[in-house]
Parts: sequence; C-alpha cells; structure tokens
Amino acid sequence: MITTSYRPRNPGHDYYGRGTYLITLVVSDRSPLLGRLGEDVMHPEVVLSPLGEAVKREWEATPGRQAAHGNRVAVHACVCMPDHFHGVLEVLEPMQWSLGDIIQAFKASCTSLWQQQHGHGHSTNRPISVDCFSSQAPAWLREKARLHDNEGALIRAMSKRQRQQYYTLVGREQRPLFDDNYDDTVCLDQRHRQAMVAYVHDNPRRAILRRALPQLMQRSLHVLIGQRDYGVFGNLFLLRWPGKVQVQCHRRHPLTREPFENTPEYAHLHQQWVEAIIAGATVIVTPGISRGELMMKNECLKNGYPLIHIQKEPITPYWKPERMRFEACANGSLLILAPWRLDAMAPVNGVPADTDYSRFHNMNRLAAEICAFNGSASILR
Repeated sequence: MITTSYRPRNPGHDYYGRGTYLITLVVSDRSPLLGRLGEDVMHPEVVLSPLGEAVKREWEATPGRQAAHGNRVAVHACVCMPDHFHGVLEVLEPMQWSLGDIIQAFKASCTSLWQQQHGHGHSTNRPISVDCFSSQAPAWLREKARLHDNEGALIRAMSKRQRQQYYTLVGREQRPLFDDNYDDTVCLDQRHRQAMVAYVHDNPRRAILRRALPQLMQRSLHVLIGQRDYGVFGNLFLLRWPGKVQVQCHRRHPLTREPFENTPEYAHLHQQWVEAIIAGATVIVTPGISRGELMMKNECLKNGYPLIHIQKEPITPYWKPERMRFEACANGSLLILAPWRLDAMAPVNGVPADTDYSRFHNMNRLAAEICAFNGSASILR
C-alpha cells in the first residue's frame, strides 16, 4: 500500500461554497512521470514530459470544463513536479458539485491522457463494472458492484486495500495516474492566497536546493538522540555544537504577571543570547511556544542564527517546512526535531501528557536534554 503525506481534509468546511484551495496530487508510486528537475538553482525549472504538458493544459482547461456543468471556478497557478502536482483553485460561487467532485474529474481526465499516451485505446477506459463480474473478480467486488451502480460511487465505496486489489486484478494500465487521496489547504485570506501562489511557483527551486544540499536538508523519520526517537529535517551537525543554549520563557512573569517578553529579565536574557550567538558560541534550542520563545526563534530564522527548533507536529516521508524555515535549512542554520510519542511522556503536575500544558513543559524538557547532548545521533531511517 502506498504511504502518502496527505492530511485529512478540513472537517466542517463547506466544500460546496466559495473558497480558494491549494491542491496537491501525488503520482501513484511516486513515479516521475510528469518531467525531470533542472540543474540550475538560479533558473529553476521542471522540464515537462509530454504527460506533464498535458496535465498542465488539463488544469488550465478546468474552468471551461466546469462551466459546462454550471460550476464557476478559476485556476491561479500550477506546477507539475516530476512525481506530484500543485495547483491553486478558486470556487467563485456556491456549486451543486463539491470540490472533491471537481478534483476527481480532473484526475480522471489526467488518467485518460496517460493511458492514451501509452497506446491504450478508448476500450481501456471501459466502465469498471466490466471487470466486476468476471470469473476472476473476488466476491466482495461483485457485491459492491451490485450495491453501487454508479462507477464513481463504486470506486469511492472501496477501501484503499480494496482499490489495490482491484488494480492488481485489472492491471497497471487501469490504475489512476494520481494516488487515491489528495491534499487541500484552505485559503484563509488574501495574504494566505498570495503565499499559496508563491509556494507553487517556488517548488522547482526548493526541490533543486534539497537535491543540491542533502547534508543541510536531511530528512530522517527516526533518529536516536540520547534515548529518544525524533524525526528530523535540516542540518544534523548543529547537534554536535558544544555551546547549545535553551531559550525557555514563561508566558507571564511569576511575580508581576506581566507578559514575560516585556520584562527587564527577558531583555537581559535576550542580550546574553544574542551576544553569545554573535561570538559564535551558541546554538539556540527552543520549541518556540511562549511569546518570548517565539520571538527568539523568529529572530534566529530572520538573521540566520544557528537554531534547533523542536516542534510537536510529526515529520513524515514527504513533509517539508514552510518557506522561512526552508530557507534557514538551505543556509545550514536550522535543525528541526519532531519527537515521536510526545503525548506518551509523563504528565506534568498531574495534568495529562496530551494537553497543551504538558506538551509545553515536556517540549522544554526535551530542549534541555538536547542542550546536554554531546554524542552522535544514530539515524535509524
């Protein structure tokens, strides 16, 4: 079964109404069918294959195809990477179709294009019910076909495992071009929309950088640091720096109760941190949760100061950081650590470990462990 990095779609969101989305589709098996990555980071590009060109044209034709069904949509950007696709799509007015119906229609058209380019004629795109009642079809497939006479409904009624069994039965040429699922990021505002478009256009450069600087953008799902297992992304050499310093700040001053980042104590600590960084003696270690920690984390990212950032979100096979942290990784100044089993750590002051309160304290506990760590990390995978 294919492992993907897809997030679940946003529960409670109205996928029939107006909205703008960053759509991500992954080619089945991560096969690089859409093109090849260029070499020049100063002029980043993906040299598209004929299939990649066809997929791009199909995306650009989406508004016209949807208008025929009474749906008003616009597309604002797209990029075909060798093994995946990003596009920004806007729903202009409420629809009878859902966003999922539009994406499924696009994926189905791309699959037809792929099959045609491989010399499979129209008969290859026959209704799947033709296969459901063959002598080789398993009983579960015949039963589902009986209950779901609509082809699209039949495919959606199958589990991932059942779809895999079906594609094994009918052959690779019947398998869709793109993976079963897709990722949609809901646009929050105009600034977010601009960031979505910029992200799409910047994808080739980011991919070339990751290939050119593997030691600074290492992604490992399981790295043993001391006795704990982390997912990592970035410059592992920062772990070996002898002068690591933890930035930990309470949200409020314990006596005056004013925001800690506004106090003279924070100003004094901040001066010490920056002086040590400028002297070349410090790597900042912090989860960046409280306001004071977040301010110092962002200052490190902005100025290129060495930083080990501990985050609660897991690092998965295709996960990558947002632009600011990505650029810091490319500069060699950032290592991102994501502890596995964070919620299995001990409760704090009797508060369960899976609460924000305990996560805050446990992540700062991990930061202290990283600061004391002087050994070598063991990459498990």
